[in-house]
Amino acid sequence: MTPPAYDYQEAFSRNLGWVTPREQAVLRDRRVAIAGMGGVGGSHLLTLSRLGVGAFSIADFDDFELANFNRQAGAMYSTLGQPKVDVLARMAADINPELDLRRFPAGIGEADLEAFLDDCDLYIDGLDFFAMAIRRAMFAACHRLGIPAVTAAPLGMGTAVLCFLPGGMSFEDYFCLEGRDETEQLLRFLVGLAPAGLHRAYLVDPRSIDLARHRGPSTSMGCELAAGAAASQALKLLLNRGPVLAAPHGIQYDAYRNRARRTWRPGGNRHPLQRLTLALARRQMQRLADTPSPPAAAPPEATLERVLDLARWAPSGDNTQPWRFERLDDTRFIIQGHDTRAHCVYDLNGHASQLAVGTLLATARIAASGEGCRLETDFEPDSRAEAPRLRVRLVPDTTVQPDPLRHFITHRAVQRRPLSTRALTTREKTRLEAAVGPDYGLVWLEGWRSRRRMAGLLSLNGKLRLTLPEAYPTHSSIIEWGARYSTDRIPEQAVGVDYLTARLMQWVLGSWNRVAFMNRYLAGTLMPRLQLDVLPALLCGAHFLLLAPRPPVDYRDYIAGGEAVQRLWLTASRLGLQLQPEYTPLVFDEYVRLDTPFTEHAPSRARARQVSQRLRDLFGQEACHRALFLGRIGAGDPPRARSTRKPLDTLMRPD
Repeated sequence: MTPPAYDYQEAFSRNLGWVTPREQAVLRDRRVAIAGMGGVGGSHLLTLSRLGVGAFSIADFDDFELANFNRQAGAMYSTLGQPKVDVLARMAADINPELDLRRFPAGIGEADLEAFLDDCDLYIDGLDFFAMAIRRAMFAACHRLGIPAVTAAPLGMGTAVLCFLPGGMSFEDYFCLEGRDETEQLLRFLVGLAPAGLHRAYLVDPRSIDLARHRGPSTSMGCELAAGAAASQALKLLLNRGPVLAAPHGIQYDAYRNRARRTWRPGGNRHPLQRLTLALARRQMQRLADTPSPPAAAPPEATLERVLDLARWAPSGDNTQPWRFERLDDTRFIIQGHDTRAHCVYDLNGHASQLAVGTLLATARIAASGEGCRLETDFEPDSRAEAPRLRVRLVPDTTVQPDPLRHFITHRAVQRRPLSTRALTTREKTRLEAAVGPDYGLVWLEGWRSRRRMAGLLSLNGKLRLTLPEAYPTHSSIIEWGARYSTDRIPEQAVGVDYLTARLMQWVLGSWNRVAFMNRYLAGTLMPRLQLDVLPALLCGAHFLLLAPRPPVDYRDYIAGGEAVQRLWLTASRLGLQLQPEYTPLVFDEYVRLDTPFTEHAPSRARARQVSQRLRDLFGQEACHRALFLGRIGAGDPPRARSTRKPLDTLMRPD
């Protein structure tokens, strides 16, 4: 089928009303220069092409690669390895075959600036954020030639716009970059672009910004918003209509935070507020540079090691990782479990560690599915409750489909901070109930009244934990103070308390005598219980109790139950929900139910009986006898700090 003849008037007729026919004709006659066709530059070109701008000068030396797919307009599987400037030229010409396109496929150097800007009515900055030398030269040339220039930065899920007009403040006058090293120039550019800093509040991983290594995150939402904002300023500049905010004025709009802020910084980065912000930013960057990141290793080459490398990310109480691996051959290995009952009051009869071994086994099954394998498992003859041993075999199976939960194995983490109180949807609960399997059940505690009752139970349980002498060795050793990540403990920043409470806890936990004194005379449990127990219990979507098919009596029952726990948790992660275990009330209930001595401290024994009674009042005696796992769940931000895992080679036993 032959397409109809191209008609500019018809193609852009839907612009009319927002622009007049005369203005549309003016746009057709204008030339816009855009340096950079990756990131936001390609979106600038396509947006302005749809506005009806008739001529462009475009430049980029780079080719498309996979890392461009999340945000760049021309990045597609069909364009991998192709020059960006050629791909975007084709896309723009598909919108307007009459376009006058000047291409600079080698990019722009200082010697090319005047040729690139020749006969241009406007320059829009699409250069890579880190290309500071050519950006400075480009804006200086625009200022010298009297060409208005716009930069619209994609920041998070919003954009910040600055316009530099002939006769007004220059790019250099605003950003004050002369004589600064590259890292300082990049920092000044970032801070100067968005003095309001609306995007900073929801950056979940500050480590993703590394100015020295030219690395930073970006989103398609930010790029498209930036293109729309820049094109709106371009329309006003090209048509000489409407007010244009010129530097030192700027505007930032953030769709994620539903906020817009107009900024004014006389003197640009010389302004006192900017100087303060820059000083704070330098300190933050230095702290990030001093904070070690979790080690990133390449995936192992062998199938068995790849499975184990994922399996080790299974959860365990206090990140104890109570397992080791013995490799038998290319398809077989042994899981050697152990428990912490000898020194951890919370590992009653090793049940917490046995659950963890179960979560490991479930994770290994899910990881194996990604390799086209199923697991065959048997308990070794010498396996026992204190040291479970499982022989595992990877069996290739063409009927096995990759489990979608495998994508969430390394991302699943504990969120100990408050969550949304939005109730779980029917769909979410149905998916979670299906995840644990037909033999297991979930009991939900939902609504304000139930959460308040749970908060009371957990507050009492928190007082028991924090005043129990037998719990002190665990509490004093499981936190890695000052850390954001920890391979074998809980990092301080993941505990869920504020900085001052953390400092007090660190000092108090240095000695049991301090703990006892604070608890007796200074209400030492009050702030930790409020932040660790009460607020999280109130601020969540629901609490839940995972039930076994029958009261568990054998360590095998707990290992099987651990598999259900991990599938539940990974499904929650897949649904975008956060989860936190609330396991210790079950431990104290079992101590009471079995009449097992756990302390000589009479007040602690009395509190344990109270915890047990409140738990049974909430869930019923029969449910408590079948209970495997207790937790809270809800929508919310992912944790910014977390426990990681020991490297695989340290978990392997010698052959």
